Amino acid sequence: MNRYDCVIVGAGPAGIGLGCVLQDMKMENFIILERNHIGSSFRKWPKEMSMITPSFPGNAYGMLDLNAVALQTSPAYTLGTEHPTGEEFAEYLEALAEYKKLPVRTGIDIQALTPFSDGGFQLVTSGEVIHSRFVIWAAGEFQYPKTDGFPGSEYAIHNSLVAEWSDIEGDEVVVIGGYESGADAAIHLSRLGKKVTIIDRNGRWLEKGSSDPSVELSPYTKDRLDEIPDDAIDLLPGYEVHWLEPMEQGGYLIYCEDQEGKEHFVRSAHPPILATGFKGSVDLIRHLFDQRPDGQPLLSRHDESTITPGLFLSGPSVVHDDLQLCFIYKFRQRYAVIAEAIGKALELDVSILNQYRRENMMLEDLSCCAEDCVC
Repeated sequence: MNRYDCVIVGAGPAGIGLGCVLQDMKMENFIILERNHIGSSFRKWPKEMSMITPSFPGNAYGMLDLNAVALQTSPAYTLGTEHPTGEEFAEYLEALAEYKKLPVRTGIDIQALTPFSDGGFQLVTSGEVIHSRFVIWAAGEFQYPKTDGFPGSEYAIHNSLVAEWSDIEGDEVVVIGGYESGADAAIHLSRLGKKVTIIDRNGRWLEKGSSDPSVELSPYTKDRLDEIPDDAIDLLPGYEVHWLEPMEQGGYLIYCEDQEGKEHFVRSAHPPILATGFKGSVDLIRHLFDQRPDGQPLLSRHDESTITPGLFLSGPSVVHDDLQLCFIYKFRQRYAVIAEAIGKALELDVSILNQYRRENMMLEDLSCCAEDCVC
């Protein structure tokens, strides 16, 4: 029986970043378990997809690269590019894990996670049973797409299942969902000379006034959209898709309603693209978390489950109040918060975390996170 002080589930940016913090804190008896390979979710991105947050090595001036997951590192420096592709970012994560000699074990599938009544956890994996005092769930979202948002959605193709946009058939394509992944799909499809219709439930493209890229399209995406001819993309803002079905004569019929309740039918000769987001891996252990009114996991101020002590959540699924910590530069600031809670419980020296505070990598006061761009 393998016993650890802490098990991190997932070797993406959250898992590797947290591993670096635990190592800096001199924790020795921990392990990172990964079902596939380090950064495997990023390797599944469409070939043309890249990070929307820019990478730039400003470390020497006290400004950590927005896509870095550990102190004194920079994807821009490692990769020599500003907007890394998924494949490139996975290479950065692999290089970091190798440099830090992190205890990563790949090819390990978690089949069951069970808390003990007196504390600690049992993890049943594909090859062994593991006991751990603490578990950090950092398994990400991209490999768990949301594909059941409306009846007939099984006839569509989720954007996360597209290897290359040139694989999509037809001269006209319908994309359901208008946030970053929908916009990214439309950009690459239109660059291939295809006519794109976007059905956007929220009408987000038309919204202005927020400086938070979690609720509005990023400047990088807006710049790319400006390069697309006006007639290449048709936007249906505020349209809610209610069902999708194949037609006898071929193709697909999409039934929508606009914000006034008026019916609309959109036809597509080929399977539409679903850009409807992700359920996330936390669905696999949702019973171990209480739920917020919006369905997100309810977390303590240390990102710990409020009903399963010792279980922590890290990554893009972390939400506090109205704050969505879904970008790397946001959720990485919570690594040290989790590490401090675990380190104190294990009576480790947590003084190294003062460096994380100085580097703005330890966000403890969430009340400070408000939009303050006035111009």
